[in-house]
Amino acid sequence: MTSGSRASRFNTFLDSYTKDLTAEDLQRLFTRDTRDAYKFFTRGLDAEALARMPWHKRIVAETRVLFIAFSMKLSPARRVVFGGALLLAAVGLVNLFRGFGIIEIGRLPLVSIGVPGPLFHAGTWSLLVAFGLMNLLVLLEVADRLTLKNDLEIARDIQQAMLPSGVYSAAGVETVGISRPANTVGGDFYDILPLGDGRLVVAVGDVAGKGSPAALLMALLLAMMRTLVDEQLEPADLVTRLNVQVCRHAPASRFITLFYGVYEPASGALTYVSAGHLPPLLLRGDGSCARLSDGGIALGMFERSTYTTGRAMLEADDLVAVYSDGITEAENHAGRPFDDVGLEAALRAHSRDPLTAIGAGVVAAVERHTDEKRFADDLTVLLLRRTTPAVAGV
Repeated sequence: MTSGSRASRFNTFLDSYTKDLTAEDLQRLFTRDTRDAYKFFTRGLDAEALARMPWHKRIVAETRVLFIAFSMKLSPARRVVFGGALLLAAVGLVNLFRGFGIIEIGRLPLVSIGVPGPLFHAGTWSLLVAFGLMNLLVLLEVADRLTLKNDLEIARDIQQAMLPSGVYSAAGVETVGISRPANTVGGDFYDILPLGDGRLVVAVGDVAGKGSPAALLMALLLAMMRTLVDEQLEPADLVTRLNVQVCRHAPASRFITLFYGVYEPASGALTYVSAGHLPPLLLRGDGSCARLSDGGIALGMFERSTYTTGRAMLEADDLVAVYSDGITEAENHAGRPFDDVGLEAALRAHSRDPLTAIGAGVVAAVERHTDEKRFADDLTVLLLRRTTPAVAGV
């Protein structure tokens, strides 16, 4: 390979590596971005007390506060690795130290200009500058991620506020929903909406994917569904209309599974549509189990999809469990999923308990199966039980 071709390849790489770089970007990196990161990690610092310190003490105090604030934002393992890296850098710097002498900072025609200070082997200052720049980039990156995390935590609070909380109880029915996102925000949702005529709408949805994109689609679907509920449509008509809106407004790569049901507490009649969702379990009071599978394909796949309405009659103490695939697909370390068998066993084990205890028992059973507190997918379960008027709440 000739020197000309090597230079051409290097220039091509350099052009690609520095693509879209501007002088303003570099200036902002060392001015605004660095200043904002410093303010982020030193929030709560007494600026007036620092200003009264001598300059050399102020530098030490600010460095100590910045180090503690930054390192304590890391996980324990990463914090130890970061501290170890600093310690190794300090050891390396001591090994490169040659003593004290005159550091040359300039040269005139007949004389050199220098200042007293520590002397190191050649290349040490380049390593120190590179080490400082690398730490600056880590500092800026962590500040950006923590800022995003704070925003996501606010989004999580908003998302949780959109979901019903606590047990809904009325004559002939009690129902509750539990949702655990895999990340800060998730794509699962449930809804419990009492209608003016005494009926009750229950729904569980699962947006394909996790995290912020799924959460945004979840909020969109929930808003559209609640709007259509106000039009008092039959389940199949409502889901058909909802599918059209999802096809028109959601990305083509995303789809949503949905169980939508309308329950009549007085008669125990449940009319429902399962749009690509896992068939809910209907656990009868006599111990038998059935599936609610009527409906159609998931929302957002084909605009002209049609849906059929299923019907089930609930007797006293019958329990309906609507859940997302995060529960049944949760795997243990051997790769075995929790599966429908595990869910049914957990429901049977707590079938006579209050609904909140049943939901907590299902989540605890998944945790025991996976031996994890954090899950690979969002977990959601909605429970509905028919009660007799004598035991129903108000």
